[in-house]
Amino acid sequence: MTSIAFIGLGNMGGPMAANLVKAGHRVTGFDLSPASCDQAKSDGVNIASSTLDAVQNAEIVVTMLPAGKHVLSVWTDILPSVKEGALIIDCSTVDVESARKAHGMAGEQARNLMSLDAPVSGGVGGAKGATLTFMTGGARQAFDRAEPILSKMGRRVVHCGEAGAGQAAKICNNMILGISMIGVSEAFVLAEKLGLSHQALFDVASTSSGQCWALMNHCPVPDLVPTSAANNGYKPGFAAALMLKDLKLSQEAALTSGASTPLGAEATQLFSLFNASGHEGDDYSGIINFIRGQKS
Repeated sequence: MTSIAFIGLGNMGGPMAANLVKAGHRVTGFDLSPASCDQAKSDGVNIASSTLDAVQNAEIVVTMLPAGKHVLSVWTDILPSVKEGALIIDCSTVDVESARKAHGMAGEQARNLMSLDAPVSGGVGGAKGATLTFMTGGARQAFDRAEPILSKMGRRVVHCGEAGAGQAAKICNNMILGISMIGVSEAFVLAEKLGLSHQALFDVASTSSGQCWALMNHCPVPDLVPTSAANNGYKPGFAAALMLKDLKLSQEAALTSGASTPLGAEATQLFSLFNASGHEGDDYSGIINFIRGQKS
């Protein structure tokens, strides 16, 4: 049994912490939301009164927070109180620069702390079902120590490289996903205009060169894929607001690195408009309705 602190018990962090409890670990968590704390408590997580209380004597600390500024703020608070030799894993999706700063902060403590950036792919369903993919960045020694813990929350754990590499992989991966969903949606809208049924297009594209993850798992039209949010009125899933966040991160990274990503830029603009039209809480696959010209 490992003593684990888990800071951030929201839609993703809560189920992830619950899976660590199911795996037999002693988990102490904290979140600013009373409702999230109540749910985590019912799942067997011990609830701390503060972040500092949560990390006391923890061998491993996991953070799952909204943005880089939150990660840096929490790490600034907790690092002086984390026990010597602890491993700190950030599973948030943040910009690469913030991830590298967090690694640097851990290294400055001079108490043999290890750190890993380990953003996830798989959404709320993956968090609940322990089928997430973890993309990790940091020293190999930190990865080797983290892998048995992360594997209790996910199906695949990949070491992508040194500090910040996990975030880089996540940003690139989700840029592909955002672009792919727009392409799939445009194809279905075109098929509708041409009188081709949803089923016919799916039967062809799913078994030929149009096949992609967005089509096979999050098909934007209903009754074709069991895991599609379209079957449930586009309730997320993976919210459009989160897709926009990731696309914006991709464009910030492209700007700072000098990479040319014209399709990424266009996808960011389309999801910005989709979110601004009041659909930030819809599943990202709901962008098909925006492409159809539906405003509400």
